[in-house]
Amino acid sequence: MAGHNKWSKIKRKKAVNDARRGAQFTKIIREITVAAREGGGDPEYNPRLRLAIDTAKAASMPSENIERAIKKGTGELEGVDYIETTYEGYGPGGVALFIECLTDNTNRTVADIRHALTKQGGSLGTDGSVAWQFDRKGQIVIDANRYTEDAVFEAAIEAGAEDVTRDGDEFIVTCEVSDFTAVQDGIRAAGIEFSSAELTRIPKSEVRVEGKDAEKLLKLLEMLEDLDDVQKVHSNADIDEAVLAETM
Repeated sequence: MAGHNKWSKIKRKKAVNDARRGAQFTKIIREITVAAREGGGDPEYNPRLRLAIDTAKAASMPSENIERAIKKGTGELEGVDYIETTYEGYGPGGVALFIECLTDNTNRTVADIRHALTKQGGSLGTDGSVAWQFDRKGQIVIDANRYTEDAVFEAAIEAGAEDVTRDGDEFIVTCEVSDFTAVQDGIRAAGIEFSSAELTRIPKSEVRVEGKDAEKLLKLLEMLEDLDDVQKVHSNADIDEAVLAETM
């Protein structure tokens, strides 16, 4: 998961350093709205909404924005009817890409994604062409400077996590999707706060990407994630450390 986690770490820093909070809010609001529409407006009984609200709070989103998004989802306020859709493709170096979207216009979304892929030497694939290369998991990130490895490992495993790994200054807790809420609750109960929690797609194996291909891939990932309709981009890239460092 090295390349996947390093890119995720860069994204979190860029969200602050590049002043991309407005775009981040747009994506979170869409997720809250859809979560409320699909499972109701009470986060206690809607794990997806609970996660979206936690993500919003971690991003310092005002509470009135959160409430408004929930009401749009439940129909108390007029809102846009977003469609959940995914696209699969390939990036420079043969990297597999799985792209999750929330959109009100799939024609626009696929055109924007195809444009970004083509511009950076990638291509759009068919449904199922790369999905098999990923496992859907829950992933929780914890600041390694605040807690010991033993404390995190014990809390996570007791709560039902599959694995705990260290990536630099972060602990990465991985679990099955069905255990995601229980693992978060168990970690909180142990007095441990986490930096982020998400349902993600972890590559079963990675493709090493270096040099020009790595540079193009990073540009492509940023182009895709800057699209309003794109919620998440997953890749199986193990990106060259030197190229990653240049993006910081």
